[in-house]
Amino acid sequence: MSFAVSSTMDSSIMPRRGRYYVDGWLLFAAFSLLSIGYVMVVSASLHLGERVFNNIWHYPMRQAAHIVIGLVLALIMAKVPLKAWEQSGPSMILVAIGLLVLVFIPGIGAKVNGSYRWVNLGVARIQVSEIVKLICILYIAGFLTRHVDVVRASIKGVIRPILPLGLVFGLLLAEPDFGAAFVIGFSVVCMMFLGGARLIEFLTLVLMAIILGVVAIASSAYRMERVTAFMDPWADHLGSGFQLVQSLIAMGRGEWFGVGLGGSIQKLFYLPEAHTDFIFAVLGEELGFAGVCIVILLFGLLVWRAFQMGKAAERLNLRFYSLLAYGLGVWLGLQSFVNIAVNMGALPTKGLTLPLMSYGGSSMIVMCMVIGLLCRIHHETQLDFEDQMKGASPWQYA
Repeated sequence: MSFAVSSTMDSSIMPRRGRYYVDGWLLFAAFSLLSIGYVMVVSASLHLGERVFNNIWHYPMRQAAHIVIGLVLALIMAKVPLKAWEQSGPSMILVAIGLLVLVFIPGIGAKVNGSYRWVNLGVARIQVSEIVKLICILYIAGFLTRHVDVVRASIKGVIRPILPLGLVFGLLLAEPDFGAAFVIGFSVVCMMFLGGARLIEFLTLVLMAIILGVVAIASSAYRMERVTAFMDPWADHLGSGFQLVQSLIAMGRGEWFGVGLGGSIQKLFYLPEAHTDFIFAVLGEELGFAGVCIVILLFGLLVWRAFQMGKAAERLNLRFYSLLAYGLGVWLGLQSFVNIAVNMGALPTKGLTLPLMSYGGSSMIVMCMVIGLLCRIHHETQLDFEDQMKGASPWQYA
């Protein structure tokens, strides 16, 4: 657990050598979301599997495989020393750019729903933007750790790490994948501010991001269509506003306690992408306001634990650990917030999955890796705490 005083956490915050230090609340939130998400994917996909593949267990079996692979990789991430990630940041950003280029190569990149976002491996497709998100967080955390004085001194220190990311953003928008670019951009700006960028430079980055976002939306017909559909989905409820209208109907039918698990009607070929981007709407319909609140609280707990880890590492002057935990927390919080807001009609439709819950191999596997990385941050922070404090009580650092 963290170094904060809590009657429910006091038995696990005392560091002991010879064991792997785990954050029980983080794992509780992650496994709860995985479990609820899997149940909802099963509920939302059985009819679709029978219709498309003549096998009702097609999607549940594949999602189970995604979770197993994700958990294996999470264990690996939890074992890899953070120093390795800190040192490999510059080379990893080149890997990210290479992966994004691959999607445009005929025979390797796969075009789905008009977008080049996937690399075809034959037996499966990988959405490379999910991997790129993680790489960008690792890269920025490493850069801000190595060049903290430069970042705090002038605007040049803020622009330097943005330059290679500019190519990443350009490739993402070319796919197009505005959602991934938005998540990376927002996370990076927050990390720059937490990493020591001055307020004027932070506000400049925010203004630049807003301007670029407006230009990206205004220059694309389909993005403008999504915005206009969001403003008044009922104006074209059988066209551009269809998905949002069906999502709102699903949320409305759920009322306080839902229509019952498996009882959703909107998932029956009314609500597009019910098992992926709009799984939250199905959850709202079947489990109601109570189920929605539980899931939101679990995401809140997950993000809170990530920020507590960052705070604990910051107290021990473990800069890379701290920035990485903050960046992962911002990413998890932002993506879950955007997905939930889209499902509830509070934001225009974006192709972002609900972390640890939506159907999809790339997203599920990478999000499990994020949990593994947070576990490693917690473990190494506890070890450093033990080394630095040498007998001092952890309560005095709460």
